[in-house]
Amino acid sequence: MGESWFQREFLVPRRLAFNVLFYGSHIALFAYGWYSQQTNQRLAGLNSLKFSVWTSRGAGLVLAYDGGLILVPMLRNIIRVVRPKLSWLFPADENIWFHRQVAYSMAFWAMVHTTAHYVNFINVERTQIRKQTALQIHYTQPGGITGHFMLLIMMVMYTTAHHKIRKQCFEAFWYTHHLAFFFMLGLYTHATGCFVRDSVDPDYIATFPFYSTEHCIGYLSWRFTIWPGIIYFGERIWREIRARKATRLSKVLVHPSGAMELRIAKPSFKYVAGQWLFIQIPELSRYQWHPFTITSAPEDPYVSVHIRQVGDWTRGLGERLGVGPNVVASMTQAAMKGAEKDEKSGLLRGDFVELDQSAVSITLPQVRIDGPYGAPAEDVFNCEVAVLIGAGIGVTPFASILKHIWFMQKRGKLGSLRRVEFFWICRDAPSFGWFQSLLHQVEAAQADPNFLRINIYLTQKIGEDMLWNLAVNDPGADYDPLTLLRSRTMFGRPNWKDVYARMKQAIEGGQYLPGSSSQLKTRVATYFCGPGVLAKSIKQACDYHTGSNVEFSFAKEHF
Repeated sequence: MGESWFQREFLVPRRLAFNVLFYGSHIALFAYGWYSQQTNQRLAGLNSLKFSVWTSRGAGLVLAYDGGLILVPMLRNIIRVVRPKLSWLFPADENIWFHRQVAYSMAFWAMVHTTAHYVNFINVERTQIRKQTALQIHYTQPGGITGHFMLLIMMVMYTTAHHKIRKQCFEAFWYTHHLAFFFMLGLYTHATGCFVRDSVDPDYIATFPFYSTEHCIGYLSWRFTIWPGIIYFGERIWREIRARKATRLSKVLVHPSGAMELRIAKPSFKYVAGQWLFIQIPELSRYQWHPFTITSAPEDPYVSVHIRQVGDWTRGLGERLGVGPNVVASMTQAAMKGAEKDEKSGLLRGDFVELDQSAVSITLPQVRIDGPYGAPAEDVFNCEVAVLIGAGIGVTPFASILKHIWFMQKRGKLGSLRRVEFFWICRDAPSFGWFQSLLHQVEAAQADPNFLRINIYLTQKIGEDMLWNLAVNDPGADYDPLTLLRSRTMFGRPNWKDVYARMKQAIEGGQYLPGSSSQLKTRVATYFCGPGVLAKSIKQACDYHTGSNVEFSFAKEHF
């Protein structure tokens, strides 16, 4: 049985602390907004509306708070800088998750605020405490206009941000999410209607914020919530300037398994293994930036990313480079059969083909990159045992890390790291070709066979050709016939509780890390990149086997 919602939210210390701080602050602000409105003698006329105006004022203050808070997790460069020093204090790698929590809160309090205001405006017209009708307040005064404008933007943004729409049409999500700029303008100017005042007529002035603070008695919350907006706007300008620095697409490599590898030259770009970046191809789209994990090591003279052609943008890039899905499909037949070599092309399954521009008369397009940005796997050298788990194309961050570990081994600068367990779960055999040559190189370079263990799982149904290849080549061979590695391919999905149970037993028995004492606590850090369903089962296994002698931690890659 998996953990229940109550166990996850209230029995996990860090999640409980978040819930208390996050929701507690919202409730406290709502109560303060309600109380300050109800007890303000200058607003006695407005307070005759009673519960509806008290509710709208409390919810409005909470919305102002969320309006500033929602931009904070999007300050990617600031988070990247503070992450190594303050990751113990807050979950810096969960910034997208936190952004969503604030968005959910905004949706709830917007419903409360809007509903209460509709009741307010009806009561204003019924009691005649103001000269305006409900329709006039709604559609002719600044507060009503900006409020409805923000509601419309929220409806569009929330709809296209749904994971199904985002997956099927990323462009719809990308473009509509930039309506946030106009939403924030509406938020900062929402109070210009001077709805909360101690006089019958509004008291407007000619300068910003266009209402008098003498008779318009609002919270003036815009003075605080505007600062995250200013910082975010400044960061976006800096990102644009940085992205325009000299960048050149130097090589395009096509792997027989179907992944494009872009190698980019940008001398000003500095990064850490495991980080990721945004890529823009102006020829395909002048405004879209797509996130990809860096697959090269910091020691490499280039920056590389591996791109699988699964969406409109990636397929468009493949066609632009002359290596679209049809071309790639002809290069994967050997891998599908499980054969070591394709007789027609003469390629080994782990080899790649460099795009010859002169032969195909194709010029490489202009490329821009923005980043790098931090990821959990940066911390791989801070633990004793690192468990790296990639599912499908989710293996990309670990390509960079494994290569970097190889370079650090040569220098003898592995820090606290004493052992690495690498797991790669693939749906089909062609996927092995993405990083087969790299894994073979790293495996062959290991002086200590116990330092790096490669575990590869194939989950596809085995075809007749592949079964025949295994039967002929596997018995007695020094390498695996599918991956060409010394490590054997396993079939099916790993049982994560058994994997961690065996690891824990070996550590506590002193067989896993020679020389370690059973009295010392061993830190085993798991880094995962892949689907959420698999992440949940791995995290449960980590939590289940954490004890007094072995501490298993879990971190998932997020974009």
